[in-house]
Amino acid sequence: MKICSLSWRARVRVRVRAFALDGGRLDRGAVIKCKDPHLNPLPEGEEEETEKLMKKKITRRAFCSMLLALPLPARAQQPKKIPRIGYLSSSDPAAESSRAEGIRLALRERGYIEGQNIAIEYRYGEGKNARIPELAAEMVRLKVDVIVVQGGSPAVRAAKSATKTIPIVMVGGGSDPVETGLVDSLARPGGNVTGVTNLTRKLGGKRLDLLKEAIPKVVRVAVIHETASPATAIELKEIQAAAHALKLTIQPWEMRTAEDFEKVFAALNKQRPDGLYVLDSPLLNVNRKRIVDFALKSRLPSTYQSRDAVEAGGLMYYGADQTESYQRIAYFVDRILKGAKPADLPVEQPMRFEFVINLKTAKQIGINIDPNVMARATKLIK
Repeated sequence: MKICSLSWRARVRVRVRAFALDGGRLDRGAVIKCKDPHLNPLPEGEEEETEKLMKKKITRRAFCSMLLALPLPARAQQPKKIPRIGYLSSSDPAAESSRAEGIRLALRERGYIEGQNIAIEYRYGEGKNARIPELAAEMVRLKVDVIVVQGGSPAVRAAKSATKTIPIVMVGGGSDPVETGLVDSLARPGGNVTGVTNLTRKLGGKRLDLLKEAIPKVVRVAVIHETASPATAIELKEIQAAAHALKLTIQPWEMRTAEDFEKVFAALNKQRPDGLYVLDSPLLNVNRKRIVDFALKSRLPSTYQSRDAVEAGGLMYYGADQTESYQRIAYFVDRILKGAKPADLPVEQPMRFEFVINLKTAKQIGINIDPNVMARATKLIK
């Protein structure tokens, strides 16, 4: 029996319905009668062509249905992008090891695990500020999602010059970022820089005060700093003002290169100051062990802007709580990776401070720390 001469689409629909009703088996002998006797029968040869077209349509529909029925993992998916964090430091890996590890642990607490769901690119200036611009440019070429910068104003400024779009998170810069032009204001940074400022250079007076209280005989204090920069000049002025109020005499000693250390150490051995104040800088951080060893050998009471120096044998540290700083850095990275803009994230100042005294060092250089000062310490290294 012939199929009625319905429209092509109508005939396909009829055949498809017949296919479905027959459990998905297309029977060449199956025919559908048209109830209208006035319709003409299908011309010779067209029935087979119609059947081929129906098979194509049915095959396409069956394939689409199969895809939709597949579980999600079986479908083709683009691999998820792993965020890349750039860690740019003006120091070296050894001097930065505890800080870098502290930030990694803080990131882990927020669910970011290096090697699993984040990648971290480390670059170190090895104490040479001249290398930082090229390292910052390399971070830009790597197309990292955010750059975490340690090294104070010069390092942050180099990163900011390298990119206006990649977010930059500064790690505890000692200078005021507004004074140094890194941000518009603490509340509204503007641009692509935010992070934590530890106000390290505004605590010079407090450090001198604690040194004087701990060892009352201290009168002359040598201050070791790297080549003068705008930030260092501001800090030295603040230290001088604090020293004048405490009736202390300040003797600044400038380091330009690693070769200057032995010359400065020899001069200090001749002048015999009563105490030593060491500023934070790339060159001094890389040579931290040399400075600590000199102070121990010369039996000089010393105060530092870095807790790591006291852990390595320095006498005293007063400054921002390092653990809190690491946690806040992780907070900024987390917010930025989730879409926040640095311009909308206020720069934070430290909420907690720590005062660390190395009693082993005190014993080694033959001094007794005033008990009232020890009682105020947040940590005593014994």
